[in-house]
Amino acid sequence: MKNHLLRPLWCILAAIALILIARHFMVPDDFGVHGKGFTYGFHRLSNVKEWQDFKVKYRGREYCRECHEEKVEKSNSSRHRAIQCENCHGPAVDHPDDPETLAIDTGRGLCLRCHAALPYPDNPRSQIISIDNAEHNPDTDCSECHDPHNPDREEG
Repeated sequence: MKNHLLRPLWCILAAIALILIARHFMVPDDFGVHGKGFTYGFHRLSNVKEWQDFKVKYRGREYCRECHEEKVEKSNSSRHRAIQCENCHGPAVDHPDDPETLAIDTGRGLCLRCHAALPYPDNPRSQIISIDNAEHNPDTDCSECHDPHNPDREEG
């Protein structure tokens, strides 16, 4: 064979060898197929314990109901019923052990995530009441006039 054919062949063989050597050192020994209960077949067996020990960050509305039943009921009867508490209040990972973890953001940016005016009339988000941030009380937090747990009513 001529050199112009052998050089690329040797480069390809060297690359394959490097990949196999790197794989030997980088892939954990417990990686592989460990039963049919795993969607894609391959996983690290020790990873199951890691996920069992993983601290839950979001706890859901029922967790909030234990202490804040009136707020949850108020929210459930409003247009915000589809929004989980932690979407606005943040993950309840260490609450109530550390109440400051759920510091409430009263800034306009939080409300504007859903209520910013969008120029897309065919988008389902256009059904959400939108505001023009520059026109609608620009120097005021939304919660000064609107109760986020019951946005259908303005606070007096």
